[in-house]
Parts: sequence; structure tokens; C-alpha cells
Amino acid sequence: MSATSHAPRVRSLYRRLLRELPTSSPSTLLRPSPLQRHIRTQVSTAPTAPPPQASLAPAEAPLDVRIERNLEAADQYVQYLRAQRVHTTLLERYNPGMNMTEEDRIRLTARRVGMDLPVDVKKVLERMGGNEEGDGGGNPGKE
Repeated sequence: MSATSHAPRVRSLYRRLLRELPTSSPSTLLRPSPLQRHIRTQVSTAPTAPPPQASLAPAEAPLDVRIERNLEAADQYVQYLRAQRVHTTLLERYNPGMNMTEEDRIRLTARRVGMDLPVDVKKVLERMGGNEEGDGGGNPGKE
């Protein structure tokens, strides 16, 4: 494979790599992360072809071999990132209680078997912003 034919493969690997990186906002193109900027500079400064005067020199083969090795390493890294993303997705899908608090896990387990846990009045009042004192829960006018 000649060195000039690496350019489409480099672009393809670059795009695949950016797709696998986590995005923090929809405007990734406007504000790339430091990792994305680093990858961009590495890809843009990497030699994809030998200089014109060296194209006839016997040193072309080692440069071509180095480029091929770097492309293979980048491809393996993209595959690794994809596997990590799929692994995380599967963990979240098949272990939904993984990120829950103990209280939520107990409540959902009770619901699974058809039971509802009793309502904790203190927590309901805290959520509503009230206090426990109030009128004592009795009806007004009755003693």
C-alpha cells in the first residue's frame, strides 16, 4: 500500500475515534475537548506520505511500515473504545438498580412482588417543605 493511499483511512479512523469519545454537549464541533484537540493535532501533523525528494529513496518502506503500524494501533484503540461503550450500555440495561440508593432498591423490590411500602410521614412533610408540628393531623373544630 503506498503512503498516499493512507489519507482516506486516516480520516475514517479519526471520525470513528471522535464518534466513540464521550460528548459533553451537542456543540462538540464548536468547543472540542482537550482530548479531541490533541487527537486533531496528532492526525493533522502525522505524515501520511513521505516528502517528494524522499519518494525514490529506500527509506520509503520503513515510513510506510510505521504509518501502517500506527493506523493498526489506532484501529485497535477505536475497537477498544467501542467495546467499553457497549459494555457500559449493557451494564446499565441489565442492572438497572446499580445506580440506585438502598432505599429506592428496597422500595422497587417490594413493588416487584406486589407490595407497597408504608409512607414515611416525616419524609413526605420534609419534601413538601412543611414541619411536623402543624395541627397535629387532627380535624379543626374537633377535639
